[in-house]
Amino acid sequence: MESLFALLGMAIMLFASTNVDDVFVLIGFFADPKFRARDIVLGQYVGIAALFSVSVAAALLSLVVPRAYVGLLGIVPILIGLKKLLDLYRKHEETEESLEQHPDAGGNGRAVSVAIVTMANGGDNIGIYTPSFAIRSASEIAMIALIFVVMTALWCFLAHAMVNHRKLGLPIRRYGHRLAPVVLIGLGVFILYQAGSFGLLLR
Repeated sequence: MESLFALLGMAIMLFASTNVDDVFVLIGFFADPKFRARDIVLGQYVGIAALFSVSVAAALLSLVVPRAYVGLLGIVPILIGLKKLLDLYRKHEETEESLEQHPDAGGNGRAVSVAIVTMANGGDNIGIYTPSFAIRSASEIAMIALIFVVMTALWCFLAHAMVNHRKLGLPIRRYGHRLAPVVLIGLGVFILYQAGSFGLLLR
């Protein structure tokens, strides 16, 4: 039971830390009258599913590598987190102004647009998901996938709520980006610890 809760917490942290920016992307879509809610939700699920599938495939390719060496990939989220911290320090955070420009397409086109933006915005996700999945069993990956399904729905709900209550957006925009780098670094350390990779680093 304890390991199940640990897996649940890890999956939630994994999704949240890599998809903070997606909340703001979704806000841009929900605020655009050309996009219907169902097209946005569908596109978000397609994008997340694509990132998840690519990460699982990459993790399967790493099965021939010893667990401790695979765990060294935990350095990736640490580096990404450090880079995000550096970006915050330099005050070069990205704005969401470009998200307001989307093609005026049909329902399928709008869903595809959301999916493409989600995948493009999730370039870091694959590098973070892959080492996390590589040290998990098939049943654990299936459980993580289920949690991602729920978290994606929650993300869409939160973004939609923020569009309707814009005053909530300011503090979330201000502090969300500051929290994400710390969570990513913590996640990388957790991966290194679980895989027993610290011994390799200390040699």
